Amino acid sequence: MRLLVGLGNPGTAYSRNRHNIGFMAADEIVRRHSFSGWKSKFQGDLAEGTIDGDKVLVLKPGTFMNLSGQSVAAAVRFHKIELQNVIVFHDELDLPSGKIRIKKGGGAGGHNGLKSIDAHLGPDYWRVRLGIDHPGDKNLVSPYVLGDFFKADQAWLDPLIDGLARHLSLLLAGEHNDYMSKIAQSLPKLLDPKIQ
Repeated sequence: MRLLVGLGNPGTAYSRNRHNIGFMAADEIVRRHSFSGWKSKFQGDLAEGTIDGDKVLVLKPGTFMNLSGQSVAAAVRFHKIELQNVIVFHDELDLPSGKIRIKKGGGAGGHNGLKSIDAHLGPDYWRVRLGIDHPGDKNLVSPYVLGDFFKADQAWLDPLIDGLARHLSLLLAGEHNDYMSKIAQSLPKLLDPKIQ
């Protein structure tokens, strides 16, 4: 069994925030793969389905970002899921907009959602880091991540979210480079060439 976690903050006021790109990915995965409807479980929203014959759970913690680990740990322990089968989708300031990177373990890089999961479960889970770019000044980080995406961002954001869900089988099969390549190919070429 796999557990896919999208990080974000609950409520419509946050739904288009940069910090909620993980929730956006989770919603599109559930929609595209015709998973069950969302149910309130593990202090969050849970949906389930199958991809290539494997059972997959998708979780959106409802605890607010800083306490995400409570929700993730509850799901992991209840279903006895090994950490190597947990994949967390989250916003990443240290990557240009639209760029993605996948890694297992490592530090939280100042991300409070990851810090909370690390505190509850340790760091040995997979992370899909979704680039949202950096505002350029650390004092601007909080209003930036809690701000909505700009209208112009839709040019890369929509195909990115679509690609994350469309090519999910590659990620679940461990074909990380192919997964990243397929998504990069679907992004518009008008983006800054450094992110292609």
